[in-house]
Amino acid sequence: MEGFTDINDEVVDLNTPSSNTEGEINYNEGNDIPIINIKEKVLKISTNEKFDYIDNATASDIQDGDLTSSITTNISDLDFTKEGIKRLEYTVVDSSGNVAKETVFVTVVKDNTNLVRFAQLSIFVIILLVILFLVKYMKSIKFEKRFSKYTINSSKNNSISLFDNLYTKYNNFINRMGKFLSKSDFINKKSKRYDKYVISFNIASTTDFVSRKIFVGFIFIVVATLVKLSESQVLQLYEMIIPFIIGFYTLDLVYAYKYSMYRKKIEDDMLGAITIMNNAFKSGMSIIQAIELVSKEIRGPIATEFCKIKQELLLGLDIEIAFKRFSDRIKVNEAVYLTSSLSVLNKSGGNIIKVFDSIEKNLYNRKKLQNELKSLTSSSRLVTYVLIFIPIVFISFFGIVNRTYFSPLFTNPIGIVIIFIMLIIYVTYIITVRHFMRVRM
Repeated sequence: MEGFTDINDEVVDLNTPSSNTEGEINYNEGNDIPIINIKEKVLKISTNEKFDYIDNATASDIQDGDLTSSITTNISDLDFTKEGIKRLEYTVVDSSGNVAKETVFVTVVKDNTNLVRFAQLSIFVIILLVILFLVKYMKSIKFEKRFSKYTINSSKNNSISLFDNLYTKYNNFINRMGKFLSKSDFINKKSKRYDKYVISFNIASTTDFVSRKIFVGFIFIVVATLVKLSESQVLQLYEMIIPFIIGFYTLDLVYAYKYSMYRKKIEDDMLGAITIMNNAFKSGMSIIQAIELVSKEIRGPIATEFCKIKQELLLGLDIEIAFKRFSDRIKVNEAVYLTSSLSVLNKSGGNIIKVFDSIEKNLYNRKKLQNELKSLTSSSRLVTYVLIFIPIVFISFFGIVNRTYFSPLFTNPIGIVIIFIMLIIYVTYIITVRHFMRVRM
């Protein structure tokens, strides 16, 4: 039946103080009891939808046989043109006077058929226009290639590709939104936490990063709307909040992962950078030459950071200040140790080769200890990851096998509270396990 959703056999009536979903039976002692079989005890229909309420129930009795034709309901007392939860009661009486009752809860929702059709037609027209634009663009490319051999190209080519043009417009939109958000002191204060991403990934400002998060949130709303439209439903205003929040914080997860990989790469390359600088000092090179050698010999983020140090030294900054800025940018223990050593060396003097020999030896021992600890705790970390992902795997499995299995949790206020409590317990468990499994050096 179109629009019907079977949620669960047990339903809490939201309109009445109490309900009896198991059925009410009145019978005379010594006689057989009639039975009402309900196909779907929870139904969902639209305001303009017609449904066959008799087809949803059958009744039988051992003595009287089929009593389906004797079923009576209170449907005449219910108004299915208004939204809400309606209580449809089925009653049957056999020849002995035994009475059986069953209750079906019918959720009446607003009919959005015309709005859905209009939205689907609009999306179809937009997709068609995009396809026509791409076809026209591809034809122009082919036409240009066809006649390029008969033309002379200018030495300066200022043409911009389609995707470069779209990316430029996206950046301009983000910049304008960032300038607008920067007028708010509250957003400027809260966005300071994203300074590490701005420094590490060449983002213009923290408000630009917030603008990107808002943009991704709206993209998630568009995707959720398209999914709803494919099911001939319209996304309600309150249903837009969850996709927006998910999209808003998705960028945090992406950049947190990128930043962790960025720091890990720097930590792995710090020992090599110290070794190269030590060998450069032993060869009689200056500190600027040693830094330049590191930027040439090592690839990755450490090379970029050492290039920044070199530029700052050439602009006249002191060695201590330049490496202090480097340490503040990446916040790696090895960089802090290097900066402190250079600060002491710069103030008190000493043999720089011996100092770097000591730094190299300490970092090597630290790296060796980290690898040993990682090997010793590998089995425990594996168990932790398994325990963390087992609930997700089971929920996904049951959701695929029976899509309505968890429906009562999302359609009942008590179920929403249970989900919230479960999420709090799950997040607390992950934080606790990771806290005890973290090895500090």
